[in-house]
Amino acid sequence: MPIKTARFLAIFTTRNKEFWRDRSALAWNILFPALVVLGFGFAFSGDRPNLYKVAVVEQGGATPALEFENTEYIRFLPVSDVQAAVTKVDRHQLDMLLDPAAQRYWINDTSPSGYILERVLHATGGADYTRETVSGRETRYIDWLIPGVLSMNMMFSALFGVGFVIVRYRKNGVLKRLKATPLTAFEFLSAQVMSRLWLILFTTTAVFIGSDLIIGFSMFGSYLDLFLVFTLGSICMISLSLLIAARVSSEELAGGLLNLISWPMMFLSGVWFSLEGLHPWVQKLAQVFPLTHLINASRAIMIDGAGLMDVASDIVVLVLMTLVLLAIGAWSFRWQ
Repeated sequence: MPIKTARFLAIFTTRNKEFWRDRSALAWNILFPALVVLGFGFAFSGDRPNLYKVAVVEQGGATPALEFENTEYIRFLPVSDVQAAVTKVDRHQLDMLLDPAAQRYWINDTSPSGYILERVLHATGGADYTRETVSGRETRYIDWLIPGVLSMNMMFSALFGVGFVIVRYRKNGVLKRLKATPLTAFEFLSAQVMSRLWLILFTTTAVFIGSDLIIGFSMFGSYLDLFLVFTLGSICMISLSLLIAARVSSEELAGGLLNLISWPMMFLSGVWFSLEGLHPWVQKLAQVFPLTHLINASRAIMIDGAGLMDVASDIVVLVLMTLVLLAIGAWSFRWQ
């Protein structure tokens, strides 16, 4: 369906002015994620807890137990993916990786905890084990947290900045008056999507740069790849909000539905904690949420240095969700 540029720009400009004049909403979109990032950065800026973490490679057969594995104040974690565990040792997320069957272990040669654990291992029956070393910069909790916080803020901005606004327009009769103009539903929805998209990207970029200048978090991947993932994730979230706002005319109902969607996504998409170790059904449920795929892709780019091909599965899911949600939202949209 062709778009009349003048009508599209009129709605686009009007929505932008409405947002900029609402100083409280503007401040909330910028200050909330910044305060969360700074708060967690301060809370976790002290020394690491006095608890060692050692990953032990799971074995199919019986392996003679080491006295080392009975040492107190060490948390032993079973793992099956050796390469993934080595990466965590490299990033100081694990203090040591132990493979009893192959009689070898991995430590980070820059980790004080790894040095202590190596001495304990040698003194408790592991003197014949082969030593493997890795080295890398420590990944702090704030480095792991920042992609989730930015994605969460994008989610709230998209859902409530588009869905709730359209419902308010419908309730106040604004949409009814717009229907009497030559403006088409496609032009109106397109302007809403584009207006919110650039506002989300602008505020997210501002928070990203400001937090990085203050905290200095890790960024191993491409800024362009991260920007593209954030753009796609924002469009997907906006599409979800359009689905909610397509027919609802009550602000109370719209607020309830948006909260019903946003809060489970916030807690089950890996914003605050890793999904590893949760019930398998919870992990499967998390894959339904677009926020999960947005966080996975952005976190892989920022922390693991992944490229777009490495996060292709998450990108494909976001694209498919966007197309389906946009189609249903546009088809079911009504002016009154």
